[in-house]
Amino acid sequence: MQENFSLKPYNTFGVEAKARYFTEINTIDELKEALIFSKARSLQLLFLGGGSNILLTKDFDGLAIRLNLKGISEESINENEVLVTAKAGENWHEFVMYCLQKNFGGLENLSLIPGNVGTSPMQNIGAYGTEIKDIFVSCKVLDLENLELTTFNLEQCRFGYRDSIFKQEGKGRYVILEVTFKLTKKDHSIKTEYGAIKSELENLGIKTPTIQDISKAVINIRQSKLPDPKEIGNAGSFFKNPTIPLIQFEDLKQKFENIQGYPNGDMVKVPAGWLIEQCGWKGKQIGNVASHKLQSLVIINATGNATGKEIFDFSTEIINSVKEKFGIELEREVNII
Repeated sequence: MQENFSLKPYNTFGVEAKARYFTEINTIDELKEALIFSKARSLQLLFLGGGSNILLTKDFDGLAIRLNLKGISEESINENEVLVTAKAGENWHEFVMYCLQKNFGGLENLSLIPGNVGTSPMQNIGAYGTEIKDIFVSCKVLDLENLELTTFNLEQCRFGYRDSIFKQEGKGRYVILEVTFKLTKKDHSIKTEYGAIKSELENLGIKTPTIQDISKAVINIRQSKLPDPKEIGNAGSFFKNPTIPLIQFEDLKQKFENIQGYPNGDMVKVPAGWLIEQCGWKGKQIGNVASHKLQSLVIINATGNATGKEIFDFSTEIINSVKEKFGIELEREVNII
């Protein structure tokens, strides 16, 4: 247990913030000890995985716990299906690569997403036509109210767009310890219809892609559009893509004929990046903070010296300008601490 501990290395924005207490745990017993310590002192808790989906706007006056639970196991169901369970502290992309090396299909479209396995169900991470809910079976959690272990199945997690029970009524109550996925061993479902995957496969000269080819295409696309957090501080997509009523979208189309949208029943999902770019934010810098020059959905710590408050204030200005121009209120995808 360490005091007055810098969290700068533990958040991908690279902002300086200190935790009153900090500990790194490797077992469930260690986790329970840390929780008993915090309860005795009435401390707030902050659980850290890969630190890729948080913005620390101030010092944390509580106990920050870094979950370092490691391990991957497999259980064959039949000739074509396998259950793969990964502990919460496993790096997400490394876990995807592990599955691809075994020729397990289902995760390839989620390649190169930052963070750890344990945080993946929290916001139902997704990319290029795949979401966690598509291959999710269950997750084992620790209930912080009674320190008992329990398991959530797909239905109980109530997954939505970048949402789950762990961001709603279960927020702050459960710690995800491991996640189990159902993957394919041979009859893989190849998803190429979303984003630039088809054109990237053409660039690679691939006509009949494997799951490994899909992963390579996704990695190439992400690397060409998104900054590496190891080189420049960011948390990936900062905002959710808003979903608005079809009638509102039709009204907007009268004013902005080039507006993009993806209809789903009587609702339309509008790309947040397009809205932000139309408001002139792409590549714009204010002080230490900027919107990325290639992807306006990504806010970056441009100088490496930005505070969390500077980044938060920058995001507020973006929200205000999009609301003023389009009447759409953007929602932050990143957790604000």
